[in-house]
Amino acid sequence: MNPLRQISLGTVGLTIGSILTVIGTGAYFADLATLNLAGFFYGIPLLLGGLALKAAELKPVAITPPPSPEVLTLREQQATATQTQVRLDVTRYRYGPSFHLEEALERLGLAGDPETRPRLRALREENDQGAYSLVLVFQVPGTPLAQWQAKCPKMASFFGPGLRVTVHSPEDEVLELRLTVQSPDRPAAP
Repeated sequence: MNPLRQISLGTVGLTIGSILTVIGTGAYFADLATLNLAGFFYGIPLLLGGLALKAAELKPVAITPPPSPEVLTLREQQATATQTQVRLDVTRYRYGPSFHLEEALERLGLAGDPETRPRLRALREENDQGAYSLVLVFQVPGTPLAQWQAKCPKMASFFGPGLRVTVHSPEDEVLELRLTVQSPDRPAAP
């Protein structure tokens, strides 16, 4: 995985903006006009941009536990483009959406209101009888399992061909959405 995807742009903007603003302020009091201008003209906008990004930041979801070498091999051989896109999207910082998979859950009619909105808490990759499986673990307050199970055919067509979608609830208010490759001999996704 690209390590740059794990860096918060908001934190970078805040850090660099703060440093430049402090340098600009120090230069102002030391009467160093050029350094003063550079610090203020670059520091303050970066600081404000970092604050704006931090306010709109959605932290990445962890893959727990880390996939075994066997599962990584299965991923390389079998993962569909949709599985790859979902995994990459939820394991990086996002800016703007209020929750992971916001657009997908809204289109599927599963977004709910702010109190009952499903929240993606974890991601797992598994070997499901020789097929690569991506498991999305949601916290679903007040949403019945039957509502999600009724949407499985719609989710299967939404997430694309070649995937079997199953839903189960291992504990109260926790739901696992499993996206499993239907045919293990499927060519690798780009």
